[in-house]
Amino acid sequence: MLPDGGAVRLYLRLTPKASRNAVGGCHQDADGQCRLKATVTTVPENGKANEALVKLLAKTAKWPKSAIEIVSGQTDRNKVLTIAGDAMQIMAQINIWTGEN
Repeated sequence: MLPDGGAVRLYLRLTPKASRNAVGGCHQDADGQCRLKATVTTVPENGKANEALVKLLAKTAKWPKSAIEIVSGQTDRNKVLTIAGDAMQIMAQINIWTGEN
């Protein structure tokens, strides 16, 4: 998570075809990068899992869907998103998800 001007860059690990939609926890990559974990029940076909991810984040955090953009990893489990808005509020919500209150 890096505050990026009027937006926050979020590193995320998405698991499609899960048993439930959820956001929370941290996944440690081989390079030491901590990524927020998210699971969606949707299959990873034609961008459906990405759409489900944006909808889940927007609903859970009460962010507008238009504020969330997947900037890399459209076809990968590891994604980089930007979330536009008040960086302090966005970071506070992300910290709740990762357990870093």
